[in-house]
Amino acid sequence: MKMIVENIEKKFDGEEVIKDFEVLTKDVGRVQEETLQKILEENGETEYLKQWGLNGRTDAETFKACVPIVTHKNLEPYIQRIADGDFSPILTGKSIETISLSSGTTQGKPKFVPFNDELMESTMQIFKTSFAFRNREFPIGNGKALQFIYSSKQFKTKGGLAAGTATTNVYRNAQFKKTMKAMSTPCCSPDEVIFGPDFQQSLYCHLLCGLIFRDEVHVVSSTFAHSIVHAFRTFEQVWESLVVDIREGVLSSRVTVPSIRLAMTKLLKPDPELADAIYSKCLSLSNWCGLIPELFPNTKYIYGIMTGSMEPYLKKLRHYAGELPLLSADYGSSEGWVGVNINPKLPPEMVTYAVLPNIGYFEFLPLEENVNGMMEQANSPVGLTEVKLGEEYEIVFTNFAGLYRYRLGDVVKIKGFHNGTPELQFVCRRNLLLSINIDKNTEKDLQLAVEAAAKHLIDEKLEVVDFTSHVNISADPGHYIIFWELSGEATDEMLQECCNCLDKSFIDAGYVSSRKVSAIGALELRIVKRGTFHKILDHFVGLGGAVSQFKTPRCVGPKNSLLIQILSTNVVKSYSSTAFY
Repeated sequence: MKMIVENIEKKFDGEEVIKDFEVLTKDVGRVQEETLQKILEENGETEYLKQWGLNGRTDAETFKACVPIVTHKNLEPYIQRIADGDFSPILTGKSIETISLSSGTTQGKPKFVPFNDELMESTMQIFKTSFAFRNREFPIGNGKALQFIYSSKQFKTKGGLAAGTATTNVYRNAQFKKTMKAMSTPCCSPDEVIFGPDFQQSLYCHLLCGLIFRDEVHVVSSTFAHSIVHAFRTFEQVWESLVVDIREGVLSSRVTVPSIRLAMTKLLKPDPELADAIYSKCLSLSNWCGLIPELFPNTKYIYGIMTGSMEPYLKKLRHYAGELPLLSADYGSSEGWVGVNINPKLPPEMVTYAVLPNIGYFEFLPLEENVNGMMEQANSPVGLTEVKLGEEYEIVFTNFAGLYRYRLGDVVKIKGFHNGTPELQFVCRRNLLLSINIDKNTEKDLQLAVEAAAKHLIDEKLEVVDFTSHVNISADPGHYIIFWELSGEATDEMLQECCNCLDKSFIDAGYVSSRKVSAIGALELRIVKRGTFHKILDHFVGLGGAVSQFKTPRCVGPKNSLLIQILSTNVVKSYSSTAFY
């Protein structure tokens, strides 16, 4: 037995993991060639690859000359056949047994992507590598992680395959638990809480488990920063109930799921001393500032994906985190992983990701500015060793799970190199654009506009809880609609100012010139009821998504009528910009 334990520990030696990473990133060109060769050897006889006439060749030149660059739409019919139970080698040599649901909610329904053991292995490689670099800078002892993770139910596809969100597929895999344990960060909460059918009850119990083990919590984390902010906003509402549970050793009647109640009963014992300590901590805080280190005094850092659409939540997260460092998690998607954060000391706004050259074959479509100042695709893709510092690209990748020359839809910027592998900064999603005619605004542009306008609320101690947008092209001329949920009541005068500020903050030349000549109508700011964005989350979960994978869609497309309906029926006030009159 001792021998087995030693082997496991040896396997997770951080310095050993870093050493492997250093070797891997020194000869990136060779590793990329070998990776592509391996993918094509394993899958060359598939229906999909055979049609492109590779004839057994596995070199990059032939691959790029024969196999086209595709989007999810092109592969959808193949993936659907797999989901429907066709076990012939369609996309992969070995049959796919699990399907992941993408977290993208722009068109209102999750997409199917294949998931297999190789993807699980690369997930564990990413987790181990980033943990090794993190632990070097912020060592943690034998503690626990307060992880706000939720696993949606896996369901069966028509063909009997297990389908769930990518996070669910990872959490349900035995390797995940083993790896977390070996990395000294077991989750505070029992499985029954993580896999519980009711998100609110699971969240309440995550908080309760964290408080029970408050001195052992070394890391507070979730898949996305949004979930951590949501958890502590909830804590503000339910903290007194949690204190009562701890004082009396009896679980609140709000938790009704029998499996969760049973698991929590085993952990919960009357502890008046702990209850008093938490109660006095909560009363001593000013506006909940520094809540996390007060509740969990041995926490070393906060961890989760904090880039892209998560950036708007950083301000509130810092408010709760006090002086604790925010460490951004690694870069991947439901389709597969791309890179790992090896510079954990960088703030989330500056974080970069080093590409792991053995988890897939990577290509980059160069983007360049056109005459209108917009980024557009130029020329043919370049390889991992050919990218240039400071340039922006769209990622195209080939993985071990049946995606070949697949456009990920993400725009990245090359910020540097670690040995031979590029360090990428996430810029935006290509397809998330507000656009009516010649105007093109990215998710980042929207975020900056919201931040600028929200400054008008600061004096009233109000904040934007969440936001999204929609392009109304049914009106003539079309115009942007921004939906805000606020933390309290604001005056009409103030919200009119916010509305004008939003309109003026879109500085894209196409937008400004179109507004000046009324080719685009006045921007509209609509205020929705408190809890509206929670209804959007419930809608997403109802579609089979997992809470831990939820991202508020920053732009609601015209096909997403259900989301538009949820937003529209909850509007309480509406303002039209007068900025250009």
